Amino acid sequence: MAERSESVVDDDHRPVPDRGDRGMVTAELAMGSLFVAAFVGMVAWVITLLMAWTLCQNTAAEVARQEARGDVQASEAAQQGKPAGATVSVSRRGDAVRVEVNLRAQPWASWLPAVPLSASAEVLAEKG
Repeated sequence: MAERSESVVDDDHRPVPDRGDRGMVTAELAMGSLFVAAFVGMVAWVITLLMAWTLCQNTAAEVARQEARGDVQASEAAQQGKPAGATVSVSRRGDAVRVEVNLRAQPWASWLPAVPLSASAEVLAEKG
């Protein structure tokens, strides 16, 4: 025989549907929204890091190009485009000029992890 579950009745002796799962969709939606918000925040943080790395790459390339030409003023001007906190080092070996830009990126807040970023460019020095 199949067992019958006891049904709950109201004051007029009408059966009341079981509300055991009431609010379940709301709780799942709230948790899902939190996860989506956290994911979007992480993606935005990574995009910010990529933008800082791109600035390092651009600075390294421009400084190397100006150093290879022997234009010190243009090289100093190009270094102004580096991200805040970045260091630029220029070295020469033979005919090659190598520029390295290093940055310990920590976008948005100091409690977020710092990510070391590095970019370099090497150009042959122009003769003349």
